[in-house]
Amino acid sequence: MARREFLKLAASAVAGWCLLTGTAANAASSDAPTILVVGDSLSAEYGIARGAGWVNLMQQTITQSGFDYNVVNASISGDTTSGGRSRLAPLLARYRPAITLIELGGNDALRGIPLELTRSNLREMIAAARKAGSQVIVVGMRIPPNYGPDYSEQFFTMFSTLAKQEKTGYVPFLLAGVAEHQDWFQPDQIHPLAKAHPQILQNVWPTVKPLLKPAGKSPAKAAESRSSKPGA
Repeated sequence: MARREFLKLAASAVAGWCLLTGTAANAASSDAPTILVVGDSLSAEYGIARGAGWVNLMQQTITQSGFDYNVVNASISGDTTSGGRSRLAPLLARYRPAITLIELGGNDALRGIPLELTRSNLREMIAAARKAGSQVIVVGMRIPPNYGPDYSEQFFTMFSTLAKQEKTGYVPFLLAGVAEHQDWFQPDQIHPLAKAHPQILQNVWPTVKPLLKPAGKSPAKAAESRSSKPGA
């Protein structure tokens, strides 16, 4: 996974994506709480058909499971934790998400960004989301061992340590069950094919589902119900 390949990939993928607003995937009811996904190309459906990625599949699963949430995909191919940190505030202000999934960090490693900066950016994103009233899920990632086994291991454990320290939800490895299948990847051997995205969702869903409230039980709807009662 050469850095030159990454830079070429990132430059070609960023153009045309909405930077600050995000995109709702098969939105539920207009007043439903929001799940915000802030990620990179692994969540932005790079190289596959629109709607075939794990984020959109999660929206479908949420709806089919009887929950009422809008999933907003604010992922950008090539994004780093610095980029995510800089654009998070407008996303939080616009969507006021009940849950925020942070799937960033892989591109930091490919660019040789110091782990301490990546860690600091993730920590600040967690704090900002919490301040906005959102529950947070940190999504872990691995990088190839050719970047050095020590660095690769430090990078991987950074996510679990951060999630434990900050008491967030945690997905250990987004590509678990995918990374070992070379034929599940596009020719660049970086981005999964559409057929791999159901497995990616299986990696994320067990962490997301326990945070969901049944339809009609969201905080906003509960408050509305209380205010409509006589004498309220």
